Amino acid sequence: MNTGLLQVTVLGVPLTTVLLLAASNVFMTFAWYGHLKNLATAPWWIAALVSWGIALFEYLLQVPANRIGYAAGVSLAQLKILQEVITLSVFVPFAVLYMQQPLKLDYLWAGLCLVGAVYFIFRS
Repeated sequence: MNTGLLQVTVLGVPLTTVLLLAASNVFMTFAWYGHLKNLATAPWWIAALVSWGIALFEYLLQVPANRIGYAAGVSLAQLKILQEVITLSVFVPFAVLYMQQPLKLDYLWAGLCLVGAVYFIFRS
């Protein structure tokens, strides 16, 4: 499939979509929360500008990911649920390893809820 940005043949549409969304989520997570650690003493507008700069890279990956998936027949709802599962999969290691937050059982329960969401949105 030629999306205008890259030829999606080697990895296939599902894997390409997931990998691009995962990479975009790394940027998104740092844009949204990294400033809490790295720019805690900086003025809020500095943190916002830095976050916007990081978020640009998120969008450079997220927009093609959604276009590739949607063009191949992945529904809008499926893309959204996929995004949420990937977000939690990226956020938990970020919170625990980078932000030094305690690992909570609540992350498991949230993940199980997302497994249910994946089942219902992809079953048809």
